[in-house]
Amino acid sequence: MPTLKPTLWIDADACPRVARDIIIRAAERTRTQTWMVANHALPLPPSAWVKSRTVAQGFDAADNAIVEAATAGDLVITSDLPLAQEVIERGAEVMTTRGERLTLDNIKSRVQMRDFMETLRASGEHTQGPNAYTDGDRREFANALDRWLQRHARS
Repeated sequence: MPTLKPTLWIDADACPRVARDIIIRAAERTRTQTWMVANHALPLPPSAWVKSRTVAQGFDAADNAIVEAATAGDLVITSDLPLAQEVIERGAEVMTTRGERLTLDNIKSRVQMRDFMETLRASGEHTQGPNAYTDGDRREFANALDRWLQRHARS
């Protein structure tokens, strides 16, 4: 019985354009079903493998759509830690757009740190946001995605 190929679910609202381009090329090359989920229309090239799913405007609408759709073995690409935690707990794998794997072993501590930083900001403390997306981040992401696809998305 053939094994079903996993689906890529992209939290496209916050995904850098350069990472989206990498994902599109990789999905086409490996013939992997890919969904870009966002609360606005995304310009995508015509593709049998990469589709856009536009959800209603609203807090966490795209996240909720991904949680409902992703299944065990799928890959979710996001830097949204609460979304990552939820899909990991449902059996999906998670990678950030910087190529970092988020797992059951590291997600809880990252969510706790995020919550701590939010508490600091709410109390008036000025904290630094994420670093700019660099060429090194792009390379790390492209390499990590290629490695994942080689292991999981064989025809």
